[in-house]
Amino acid sequence: MKESIINSIQKELQSVANPDRVSCLQKFFKTGPGEYAEGDIFIGVYVPDIRKIAKKYLDISLDDLLFLLSSKIHEERLLAIILLVNKYKIASDTDKKNIYDFYIKHRRYVNNWDLVDLSAGYIVGEFLKDKDRGVLFDFARSPVLWDRRIAIVATQAFIKQDDLQSTFEISKVLLNDPHDLIHKAVGWMLREAGKKNFDELVDFLDTHIGNMPRTMLRYALEKFPSRLRKEFMNR
Repeated sequence: MKESIINSIQKELQSVANPDRVSCLQKFFKTGPGEYAEGDIFIGVYVPDIRKIAKKYLDISLDDLLFLLSSKIHEERLLAIILLVNKYKIASDTDKKNIYDFYIKHRRYVNNWDLVDLSAGYIVGEFLKDKDRGVLFDFARSPVLWDRRIAIVATQAFIKQDDLQSTFEISKVLLNDPHDLIHKAVGWMLREAGKKNFDELVDFLDTHIGNMPRTMLRYALEKFPSRLRKEFMNR
C-alpha cells in the first residue's frame, strides 16, 4: 500500500513536471555549490499543481509522508509539507500534537525557505499559540539556518491573534544573524507585527536600528509612509 500511494503521487508530479523550468528554479533557490540549497533537485512543477495533487491524498499516513518529506526531490518535499499543513487544519487535538511532533522531529528535511514559510506558522506557530514557546528561542540560537527561520516565521501565528511579544523577542535574538534569509524573514515578521501595532514596531526600530542589517530594516519598513521610511533608512 505504501509503495502504491507514493508511486501514484510521484507519477502525478512527473506528469505535470516541466523540465524547462528546472534551470530557473535551481538558480532561484540557490542550489549551486556552496549555496544554501546546494544539491537540491527540482523537476519543474508549479505550486498550484502540487496543491491540486495534495488534495487527493489527505488521508495519507505520516509514515508515507516521511518517505516524501525525506526525498531528494524538492517538489516531493513541498507536497509533503502542504499535506502536513492540510492535515493539521482538520486534525483533532491529539493528531495536531502528533503532526507537530512529527514536524519537529523531521525538520531537517524542511530545508529551503519556501518549505519553512509554507509550514512554520501553520503548524509550529499554531500549535504553540497557547503553550510554552521556549523551543522557538532554542531554534533561534541554532547553528542550522532553517531552524532559525522556523523560529521567526512561526510567530506569524501569534501575530494573527495580536500577540506580538514573541516576534519582537525572537527578532532581538536574530538581529546579528549572518544570513540574508534570516534578515528577510525577521523584517517580514516585523512588518506583519507593525500592521497590528505600528507604534510598537516604531519603538522596536528606534531601539535596535543601530544593530539591524539594512535588508531587515528595509523589509520592516515596507508599509511605512514614504517620508518616515526614508527617515529610518537614512539613519
